[in-house]
Amino acid sequence: MSLALYKKNKENWSPMTPENGKTFILYMIEEIGEVIAIIKKKGEKAIMEDQITRERFVEELSDVMMYYTDVLNRFQISAEELSLAYTKKHESNLKRNYKKDHENS
Repeated sequence: MSLALYKKNKENWSPMTPENGKTFILYMIEEIGEVIAIIKKKGEKAIMEDQITRERFVEELSDVMMYYTDVLNRFQISAEELSLAYTKKHESNLKRNYKKDHENS
């Protein structure tokens, strides 16, 4: 979906290159700020119970995901490569002792 949107707008958008990846990470962080603003202004209860607040919250999370995907595409990270790294990290986290790790820091 990200690549289809890029192809439609590539004349006006930054090239799909690693050199532009940093910019899209910054865009993603900006969108995370909008997600946080909803939590701060409306609260968790509104996100769970008020349909309009929830839709806005999910929309902003979708923006985060879109920019995240743009970053992956700019660095040519495939779904398979990401999935492998995610699985490896998950398995590592299952073996961690978080309580002990935080006691030592």
